[in-house]
This record gives sequence, C-alpha cells and structure tokens, in this order.
Amino acid sequence: MRLPLATLLFVFATGAWAQGTLEKIKSSGTINLGYREASIPFSYVGDDRKPAGYSVELCQRVASAVKRQLGLAELKLHWVPVAPGNRVARLTAGEIDLECGSTTNTLSRQEQVDFSLLTFADGGGLLMKIGSTMKGLADAGGKRLGVVPGTTTERTLREVLAKQKINAELVAFKDHAEGLAATMDGRIDAYASDRVILVGLVLGSGNQKNLRLAEALYSYEPYALMLRKDDGAFRLAVNRELARLYRSEEIYPIYERWLGVLGTPGPLLKDLYFLNGLPE
Repeated sequence: MRLPLATLLFVFATGAWAQGTLEKIKSSGTINLGYREASIPFSYVGDDRKPAGYSVELCQRVASAVKRQLGLAELKLHWVPVAPGNRVARLTAGEIDLECGSTTNTLSRQEQVDFSLLTFADGGGLLMKIGSTMKGLADAGGKRLGVVPGTTTERTLREVLAKQKINAELVAFKDHAEGLAATMDGRIDAYASDRVILVGLVLGSGNQKNLRLAEALYSYEPYALMLRKDDGAFRLAVNRELARLYRSEEIYPIYERWLGVLGTPGPLLKDLYFLNGLPE
C-alpha cells in the first residue's frame, strides 16, 4: 500500500529527530558548540583568537565526557560564534548542538529550547563612569542606558523601569564591547548587563580607575547551557558531566581560573553547586 505524501514526510521527520544529538555527534565525529565573542569572563575570544571562558571550559568538559560515552577515538570541536539575537535560531536549526555562553534559563525560553543544570547565578547591574551622579536605577530618569537587544537584561530592565515609573531611554548595542565604548565616550549614561559580565568588561578594558558599578542588583539571572528541546539522552549526558564536576568539586578550580578575580564563590553559588551535584 502506498502511503500518502504527508505521512511519509511525518515518518521521515520523526526518524530524523529521533536520531538525536548523540547519534548525530557519533556519525559525524563532530560536536558544534556555540560561543559568544565578547561575554567576558564566560565566553569570549581569547588572546590566541580561540574561544575562552568559564562556560567554554564547561562545554569542553562536556564534549570530553560525550567522547568517552560514545567510545570515539576522536571528537572534533567545531566552534560557532553566536549572538543574543540568533543563538536560539542557530540551536533549533541544528547549526550548534550546545550553546556555551551567558544565557539565562527562563520559562519563556523553555518553550523553544531546553537547558542543562544551572551553571552560575548572577543579577543585573549598571556600569558607569566614576564621575556619574547615578547611584542606581532610581537615578536613571532622563538618562540613556545601553543594552544588548534580545537579552533578559533588556526585558527585565524595561519591566523594572515601567514598574518604578522611571522614564529612561534604552539604547541598543550589538555587544558588550560596543556598550563599554559608548559608556567611556559618554554616548550613554550607563550600560546594563549581568553584574559579573560588567566586572569582566572593566577588568578586560584596563579602565578600573575610570569605571564603577552600581551596588544594587535589579534581577536574578540563573545561567545554564542551552540545548535542543526534547533530546533527553543528550541533556542527560550534559547534566551527568556537570553534576560530576559539582559533586567532585572539580568545578572550583574552573571557577578560580575564570572568575577567581571576583573572590571566592559566595553562599549562593556554593549552594548552586551543591544542589546540582546530583548523585549517579
């Protein structure tokens, strides 16, 4: 009996999806990893022009674990640059298998993608020049605040400003580097992002004497690695390695390597590692 075309297409699509990421990696010998180019210290281009950072190393550890699980003699890591505006699309289109950046795990994003165990927790902050009269969002009325579109920073900042009835102008920038430059030359009054990223920008710029951060945070940003939806086997492989790193406390040298300049992990991050160090 000849099957209708629609049925054949469904069977084909279901079979292709059922292959899953692990099978795709095994057959190709390659894992495609998305990284950010200027999200210091999580995911950025290092001095050697290669991806570097906390999230990048976590993905490298995951890739090594997947290689062992699949019994591969070689596994090529193919790095693909992504931005806030295209990271979800590149993931769902199959251009990347795992996103290694500074992406916040949100319920609305879970409608399109899945996430690993949490990898970090942060909050939104403001970066400004030393001479600024701003102390925080309460002083932002009539000010120009820089953001990267398509981020939780942009959405949360709009919500907080509206809730507190603060009339500030949001100025869009392609990435953090552009936002930092605009802050330094006075085109904006402050740049908004997750606080630890702002710290990384300051340290990386060498302008510690000219820049400062607002003390108060205005949001909660739980980071995780992003992967395709409904691929339980690959998600388990990712989570198994992250849980092992947390449980064995191997995560602490990784933290020290990329985030040690911020001091030792605080109670919130220690609890995050402990609670996500799931037993086998």
